[in-house]
Amino acid sequence: QVQLVESGGGLVQPGGSLRLSCAASGFTFSSYAMSWYRQAPGKERELVASITRAGGTNYADSVKGRFTISRDNAKNTVYLQMSSLKPEDTAVYYCKTRVGFRDYWGQGTQVTVSS
Repeated sequence: QVQLVESGGGLVQPGGSLRLSCAASGFTFSSYAMSWYRQAPGKERELVASITRAGGTNYADSVKGRFTISRDNAKNTVYLQMSSLKPEDTAVYYCKTRVGFRDYWGQGTQVTVSS
């Protein structure tokens, strides 16, 4: 079965960096697009970044120039490198893929940006 497991979240000061990882299993990772979403308290879940199977990327305007999504097909892992973090980046970050017309989500990892 499809499984997505995020890691790498934590507490970081404004201006700092974090790298999130999402380890995937149960499907042919290299054949599917992957995405990162986030959900802040009291807000709707929003798309942060996505990467196609060919490596094409797309970013939310709020993170362009600060976040980078990448994938390692040999490791079945997608990454989100986050730099110049701001307090408004505080959220639970989720990894997502769509396989067979169904969306699969990880359990999420908390990112808190605070001094």
